[in-house]
Amino acid sequence: MQWRSVVVGLVVLRLSLSCVVWLAFGLGHNVSWGFNFPLNFNLHTLDLKLFGDETEGFTGNSWSQRIHIPKYEEPRTSCPKIDEDSPQRSYLNFFNGNKDEYVKRYSTFPDSLKAEMKSMAKDMFYFGYDNYMRYGFPEDELNPIKCQGRGPDVLNPSNININDVLGNYSLTLIDTLDTLLVLGNISEFQRAVKLVIDTVSFDKDSTVQVFEANIRILGSLISSHILLTDPKHPFGEVTLEGYDNELLHMAHDLAVRLLPAFENTGTGIPYPRVNLKTGVPADAINETCTAGAGSLLVEFGILSRLLGDSTFEWVARRAVRALWSLRSNETGLLGNVVNIQTGQWVGKQSGVGAGMDSFYEYLLKSYILFGEKEDYRMFQAAYESIQNHMRRGRESCNEGEGDPPLYVNVNMFSGQIVNTWIDSLQAFFPGLQVLSGDVENAICLHAFYYAIWRRYGALPERYNWQLQAPDVLFYPLRPELVESTYLLYQATKNPFYLHVGMDILQSLEKNAKVRCGYATLHHVVDKSKEDRMESFFLSETCKYLYLLFDEDNPLHKSENKYIFTTEGHIVPIDQRFREKQWEDLFPSEEGSLTEKQPKKDPPSNTSNCDRIPDSRRFSLPLKSVYMRQIDHMVGLF
Repeated sequence: MQWRSVVVGLVVLRLSLSCVVWLAFGLGHNVSWGFNFPLNFNLHTLDLKLFGDETEGFTGNSWSQRIHIPKYEEPRTSCPKIDEDSPQRSYLNFFNGNKDEYVKRYSTFPDSLKAEMKSMAKDMFYFGYDNYMRYGFPEDELNPIKCQGRGPDVLNPSNININDVLGNYSLTLIDTLDTLLVLGNISEFQRAVKLVIDTVSFDKDSTVQVFEANIRILGSLISSHILLTDPKHPFGEVTLEGYDNELLHMAHDLAVRLLPAFENTGTGIPYPRVNLKTGVPADAINETCTAGAGSLLVEFGILSRLLGDSTFEWVARRAVRALWSLRSNETGLLGNVVNIQTGQWVGKQSGVGAGMDSFYEYLLKSYILFGEKEDYRMFQAAYESIQNHMRRGRESCNEGEGDPPLYVNVNMFSGQIVNTWIDSLQAFFPGLQVLSGDVENAICLHAFYYAIWRRYGALPERYNWQLQAPDVLFYPLRPELVESTYLLYQATKNPFYLHVGMDILQSLEKNAKVRCGYATLHHVVDKSKEDRMESFFLSETCKYLYLLFDEDNPLHKSENKYIFTTEGHIVPIDQRFREKQWEDLFPSEEGSLTEKQPKKDPPSNTSNCDRIPDSRRFSLPLKSVYMRQIDHMVGLF
């Protein structure tokens, strides 16, 4: 089936956490509780208790109360399309008068509505982009309320929330380049590329976070260069007259300016920040988060293979291996903040969200791109440890008794819960689960985050699942939930996910749109706003929303297969990236891969549609009884 080529090769993914968010909020709630499972659960009354009586050191309300269970839920279409006269369609029509509320709302999505949502997503992008170009460029971001540009906070160098990201290099324009192609605007893409070439320089006295510069700037330059020079022209004739690999040269220049971060560290794990002109600052800290240090391999690896220079891939891979060697012998888990000189864990919290998210993502995507089995083995072992120590809830997503699956934050050494919140960046994880073939778990976790969105019209940065309330109230227009929605739709073709995308689109229009763009929500309850539109809103959030509703997009129809970087930049899965022009100068230490897990090669069959049982292909992705349960657990009724 056509969609298989998309799911096998098309990886989305999303802005991973800037370490800033973790360092700002990740040290709170330092408590340790344990779960005893299975949970007490009566499916006939949905009388759930989050913790059994044997749980020590915890008091609190149960997740759910008694909920009425409908006796019937109608199936609906999934991977294959159903003709009107097919036996399945005839069978479904028999029950048309007996649909429950979830089936009525989510089981169909007309083509006319899909076209309307596609147009709305396109208009959303251009409202933000045109206003950035009018009021923000050449500065890094747009302040959409005051209609002004925003650059680094030069008066307050310690303002890392701004200065880690903004480098005085027209960030939003660069980050948005390939989105213009996704929307089919070849002329504006060419104009924007020429603007970048003519106006942007990295010879700046700017101290930036290595991770952010890598995923937002380096990744976009590489992606745009590849798309410009692709002889297959999947997006049409995009070649720029006179183009002489300038974007690739700019990417090389930026990467060289980031290299000092890898020098003079006791572990090979890089410093979190560098000055683009002078290197590592004299007052640089020796602590970095796992995602920040371990999510450089995709961009650095592609650059090395484009240039035939092993340096960039070598330092990025060395950092990944160094982090991997520091995982716990007991659980196989990593912490979230490490000392780059000593290798000691400063932050011992392990989770799938802030501070760790894209580390897992890039293990799998690096394997897909480069074919290095070492990367897949690390991912497989990490995923197994996550399932063993972070996953709570019933064994099956869509069957059985107990609370829905949830991935909690735990101590990396003991596996015990350390707090009762999850963060919005964790919403990327269902997309990664789809890519790895675990569609069932992806369905449940995604439904939980969607329920939170429905309650607030946005995702709070942190949500306390015990208190059923946000812990950190802002929402900076993040793309993670949209990205996972897009991937799940690609895997299942279930109209439920189109409804999710429509809800997100309409919420953004209602709650975030201001005079000159879309603003960060300061408070997801009262909908007060902050005057900032981060670059990932155009690079990812708008891109995934548009692609969700544009099934005829060249990205879906092309013979090429693609992945998305963690910032949403498009990279083809190309044989040239699986070929190295050098010997491995830093071979893996076999002990680091064999002592703590078996060497398992990736499966040969990665068709996600085949992983959906036949009995499920004509039903909602999550049974109504479980959807109602999740809605209740986040306080929707």
